[in-house]
Amino acid sequence: MQIRSEEMNPEQTYRLMSGIVVPRPIAWISTVNENGVVNLAPFSCFTFVSNKPPMLGINIGRKAGARKDTARNIHASGEFVVNIGDETMLDAIHLSAVEHPPEVSETDLLGLRVEPSVGIAPPRLRDVPISMECRVHRVIPFGDTGAEFVVGEVVVFHVRDGLMHDGKIDTASLRPVCRIGGPNYAQLGPIITKRVIAQTPKTVLGEGRPA
Repeated sequence: MQIRSEEMNPEQTYRLMSGIVVPRPIAWISTVNENGVVNLAPFSCFTFVSNKPPMLGINIGRKAGARKDTARNIHASGEFVVNIGDETMLDAIHLSAVEHPPEVSETDLLGLRVEPSVGIAPPRLRDVPISMECRVHRVIPFGDTGAEFVVGEVVVFHVRDGLMHDGKIDTASLRPVCRIGGPNYAQLGPIITKRVIAQTPKTVLGEGRPA
């Protein structure tokens, strides 16, 4: 089968690509609007883009041509929190994707507890294993539908006690969930360990091959 991209509309393209680019981690983003209402929504086009300073990237599309609440709040405040939920929170993650008016707080609606952040205004979710307080570094528009790639610098990491060993996250204990095609999610599954590949000390992510 061959599919020519110019013959597809944006919805068809999204459905195809979201089934190809899998699994995708979920950034559960909390923001706050000008009236102090906390917004919470999941985004699965999510990755990290730099390790010094630490930066995360999230692609946020539009709804009927308008920015979603999360994007509007990020543009207005320049701040957001990326929360990482675990498999016990899957129902809440899924339900937080439901569209609500800006005056409705998903955290209140879903009964999710929040805590003040340390360095920014938007709160973080209290019961998640990991939260990352972020300030906007750059917002880059892409494509014809108004999608924006939001890059935020992490200013504070919050990690549940017992999850980190020797500077690394115990992924099995984290029990993360991921998004696949459609309204479908997956859990971590078996972990396959390979031998460690030696790295040149001068190698830094994003700076190409070691000299």
